[in-house]
Amino acid sequence: MSVAVEGITQAQAARRYGVSEGWVSKLMARWRAEGPAAFEPRSKRPRTSPAAVPAETVELAVNLRAELESEGLDAGPHTICWHLHQRHHITVSPSTIRRRLKEMGLVEPNPKKRPKSSYVRFQADLPNETWQSDFTHWRLADSSTTEIITWLDDHSRYALSVTAHRRVTGPIAADAFRETAEQHGFPASVLTDNAMVYTTRFSGGKGGRNALEALLADHEIEQKNSAPNHPTTCGKVERFQQTLKKWLKARTPATTLAQLQTQLDEFTAAYNHHRPHRSLDRQTPAAAYTRLPKATPEHNGDRTHFRVRKDRINKSGTVTLLHNGKLHHIGIGRAHKHTPVTILAADLDIRVIDHTTGELLRHLTLNPNTDYQPRNKTP
Repeated sequence: MSVAVEGITQAQAARRYGVSEGWVSKLMARWRAEGPAAFEPRSKRPRTSPAAVPAETVELAVNLRAELESEGLDAGPHTICWHLHQRHHITVSPSTIRRRLKEMGLVEPNPKKRPKSSYVRFQADLPNETWQSDFTHWRLADSSTTEIITWLDDHSRYALSVTAHRRVTGPIAADAFRETAEQHGFPASVLTDNAMVYTTRFSGGKGGRNALEALLADHEIEQKNSAPNHPTTCGKVERFQQTLKKWLKARTPATTLAQLQTQLDEFTAAYNHHRPHRSLDRQTPAAAYTRLPKATPEHNGDRTHFRVRKDRINKSGTVTLLHNGKLHHIGIGRAHKHTPVTILAADLDIRVIDHTTGELLRHLTLNPNTDYQPRNKTP
């Protein structure tokens, strides 16, 4: 306006307002072409963006996300970047993919979510150093309930065993562990919650060790249990079950236990060998499990299991004792029926003592393969 109305030169206007003569000349050209609209704020976006992600790559990322979600798999930016690199040899940063998905309304920001950096993480240094285990419920197509038990390597997240059962019992948990160990080697330790199929430590000591505890003791494997009401201690296997259920929900519900096991086998193969894991620097669990030597149980000397139990001889002259999750009947004699007794057990070495008089009524080595333990005929 100073140049057009007041009539000063462009050089004088540049000196007055502290700008270059070239800028004044450019503004005058805009004003002559557009009028007052020339002075509205304009976009600072560059005319060209040679480093921008091509539209074809963005379309590939969107299609990959839809494909992974339909399969019930993780479909976050890191996973999409991994698949772009593996399948199409395209390298894109996760932040770029996140921005593009956010612009398209495919990602909802969650600012209240706790950041991953705030968690205190732990991880075994070697494969087979620690196995985690847990079981969860799943319904078949007819709404009948099944239970899925998992054994997971703590170091590599390798799914060692995932099996379906109508109900997980103590013997089933022990058999699953034994079969897994025969295939992958015995671990140095196991970590579970306090379910009765894993430990009897909160049962009052009446039943002694269950089948799994006895098996671990026989192989000198350290048994670790989480504190009550602290599921994050076994967080790796808990997170695995979340991923498993998401994958199962994306499929037609199984009608039989055998069909469910087929689905579990399919998922385990994909999880172990074809799915990158963020906590493993985008390696697959199978690669992490085979990368280092496996840990083995440590030999810590005597691991004898001592326990004291009070009971009363029944009318048939026997008392009962649980060993390795199996009930055994120990013959004492009808002459001692209704007598209160104290049972001292050191693994298979059993002493039955009259609780009132202290008399030793029976001393035997328990035969774990036989239910009834008859009295010796020789006094």
